[in-house]
Amino acid sequence: MKTLTIITLAALAVTALANDVRELTWEDLIPGSVEFEDPFAQLDREQLEYLGFVARVRAMLAADNQVSESTIAEMAEIEAELVADGIDIDGLLARRDETRELRRRRAGAVVEELDATAIRMAGYLLPLDYSGRRVTEFLLVPWVGACIHTPPPPPNQIVHVVLDEENAFESRSLFEPVWASGVLSTRRSTRNLFLKDGSSDIEISYRLQAGQVEVFRQ
Repeated sequence: MKTLTIITLAALAVTALANDVRELTWEDLIPGSVEFEDPFAQLDREQLEYLGFVARVRAMLAADNQVSESTIAEMAEIEAELVADGIDIDGLLARRDETRELRRRRAGAVVEELDATAIRMAGYLLPLDYSGRRVTEFLLVPWVGACIHTPPPPPNQIVHVVLDEENAFESRSLFEPVWASGVLSTRRSTRNLFLKDGSSDIEISYRLQAGQVEVFRQ
């Protein structure tokens, strides 16, 4: 999905603008100090689902909950398949809590050096405050459908963009690809996003007081 929808790094890495405006990619928003080797990254979706099933059944057995013989047999088959794929089940399960905490820290961490920096970056516009087609507040996200059709990106991969009324952007469609320029701040916040099936609180690590938003062109 990402290979089809994320704006490519090549498109983002064009010549920097004049007047000391720094052009950023989405990777630039993730501090290197929180990078770590995720032991679950090597697993595909099916393997992750299998591992989760094994973890749940083992937890039920450890709690002396009733588990059917068919479920235990199914777990044994799945364990054998995972082992055959070279997956260390016990080792991965032992690192779940540690990995979850590291992921949480990485997801919300910001690059403090970017605070109060004039920047320009590209992404997809998800309107928050608009009148007709005029948008004055939106979320800038790295791929189409983020927060609505797919789970939200990590907080440090969402930028809350605010425009003055006189600089309102004429949006042609939901999730329009744009360039956004302005002053970035490492201001953490939460926005309630209304969806078709309810609403959800979206955590955000960056805010951009935008001076200009324009349609994305490579």
